[in-house]
Amino acid sequence: MSSSLPGTLPAARVILLTGPSGSGKSSLAARTGLPVLHLDDFYKEHDDPTLPQLPHGAGTDWDSALSWDADAAVAAIGTLCATGSASVPEYDIASSSITGEIHVELTGSPVFVAEGIFAADITDRCRDLGLLADTLCLRGRPAVTAWRRFRRDLAEGRKSVTVLVRRGWRLMRGERAIVARQTALGAYPCGQDEALRRITALPRRPSAPRRSDRPADIPVDA
Repeated sequence: MSSSLPGTLPAARVILLTGPSGSGKSSLAARTGLPVLHLDDFYKEHDDPTLPQLPHGAGTDWDSALSWDADAAVAAIGTLCATGSASVPEYDIASSSITGEIHVELTGSPVFVAEGIFAADITDRCRDLGLLADTLCLRGRPAVTAWRRFRRDLAEGRKSVTVLVRRGWRLMRGERAIVARQTALGAYPCGQDEALRRITALPRRPSAPRRSDRPADIPVDA
């Protein structure tokens, strides 16, 4: 999807906010006061034949980027940047299915946050489309992240306790590798306070082209 006409600036730009599950992405996004697009709503449904599987028949690997519809996420971001509004799926993690539709409005904001564990995977695509303001990866202490994730997932009934414990242990052991991967994809690793400062300091309008980027004036013959 094209975000805007050639030679024009998008009406808005996106701040991609990533980090391990439980790192505080949703709470930080709310603290910014900016419109928020929740990228978890672009998970594939439970019966999608392309879902990646864990070894030894342990079920779907929901922590693989292959469990997520990156094309649909980029399309929604492009629509939001171009028009200021978009209809996106409403996804229920407990049932691994789309249960409805959500309408996201920027209400004139020139920047918005798109948060999710796979946000860094679309950094290059958003940059190539001229939509990217920044990509940030929240990092912290793995034990703290694991406890926060377990409390949230248990309270929301996302999966069974057995699944949550098994997944939580695997993610805690692999958290540093997760942050390293997201950093390699172009995300800036930082804590919540630094992330909020970077977001607050971002220019709130796309930069106009420099004079040297514009076509040279064509001299008129005397």
